[in-house]
Amino acid sequence: MRPRQARPRLLQAMIDAFSLPDLRRRILLTLGILVVFRFVAHVPLPGVDLAALQELFQRNALMGMLDMFSGGAMRRLSVAAMGVYPYITASIIMQLLVPVFPRLQALSQEGEAGRHKINLITHWFTVPLAALQGYGQLVYLQREGVISSAAILPTIAMVLAMVAGTMFLIWLGELITTYGIGNGISIIIFAGIVSGLPEMIGQGFLAKANFGGLALYILIALATAVFIVIFTEAHRRIPVQFAKSVFRGGRMYRQSGATHIPLRVNTAGMIPLIFAMSIVIFPGIVASYFANPAEPGFANTIMQLFNPNSPLPMGLFYWGLYFLLTVAFAFFYTMVIFQQQDLPSVLQRQGGFIPGIRPGKQTADFLNHVINRITWAGAIFLALVAVMPFLAREITNVQVIQLSSMGMLIVVGVVLDTMKQLEAQLVMRRYEGFIK
Repeated sequence: MRPRQARPRLLQAMIDAFSLPDLRRRILLTLGILVVFRFVAHVPLPGVDLAALQELFQRNALMGMLDMFSGGAMRRLSVAAMGVYPYITASIIMQLLVPVFPRLQALSQEGEAGRHKINLITHWFTVPLAALQGYGQLVYLQREGVISSAAILPTIAMVLAMVAGTMFLIWLGELITTYGIGNGISIIIFAGIVSGLPEMIGQGFLAKANFGGLALYILIALATAVFIVIFTEAHRRIPVQFAKSVFRGGRMYRQSGATHIPLRVNTAGMIPLIFAMSIVIFPGIVASYFANPAEPGFANTIMQLFNPNSPLPMGLFYWGLYFLLTVAFAFFYTMVIFQQQDLPSVLQRQGGFIPGIRPGKQTADFLNHVINRITWAGAIFLALVAVMPFLAREITNVQVIQLSSMGMLIVVGVVLDTMKQLEAQLVMRRYEGFIK
């Protein structure tokens, strides 16, 4: 056996993780739940014409993107076709409603009990959102001839099955969060995206006629992943000092401690991409209900303008609008999150201050100035990642591989978060971790 120090750091950390019974149990539980998720993704809804469904996916790029995030469940139209995205939508809506409604704002300031109540409201809100989304998908698929029966009872049964599948996946995700490793909801989404990568890579290698373009495409994807890691971890440290009074020997002494506030460059995460994409694809979806392929008209033109796979120059309109909306929503969502945190008030209550800055309004102005400046870097970063699939496709002329900017952000973010949690578990037990 090789000495412990002679093994590579990553390999040794994995061996250490599996040698600890409680950590090994958490890892195996997470893997077991992901296997259950993959089984559920293959349970189909009744009354689906699979041939018509495959044809629809070939001519509709949006359906292909939704299928990637559901881990192939949409292509099979299984009970898990919606994934956990109704819950994500409900969570985003709740975050935007908290500063608007005083009652929700009061709950958010009640600590763990308040957060638990908001989480419960989010779960209840997910059910009608999932039902509405499921019904909308079924109506669209019935219109396209994928589902033969449009009767009320079969439609209700399919909607209930899809809602139940979504809530079951949410429950699996919460089991991972509580008893496994990492954020369960994120890992469920991660597993759905990664499950489609082998087929995508296989299609890429079949395109041997454009081997140089394929190699360049892979290099662009790897460079984008590195780019995402750098900006995901980037933050600006704001120095903070805390002053406190201590009685010692009948006298009062003032002591101070120094720390910092890490302001993230990409505070908004991937939420601006979701907002921007929702707005960009909405006109095309509406136009598809009025378009007639045999008679080109205004609706067909709108569909071409708001289609990510449209050739140049129409494709520039879609991706240019996507770029600008991502920048705008990055600033909007960052300001919403920053106002909810209310850092100046928190610092003042805890006796903290930024050296050289007066507490109160000056501190608020200083922090707002800093967050505005670093958000420009985060917004441009998100916008570049958003248009990366278009740039990679035009530069390399590779059409068989369809990488998603949101998918790459999710995959890289989940891997970093899970590695940090494993690192914390190992360091807590006095083992060497993954990160130097």
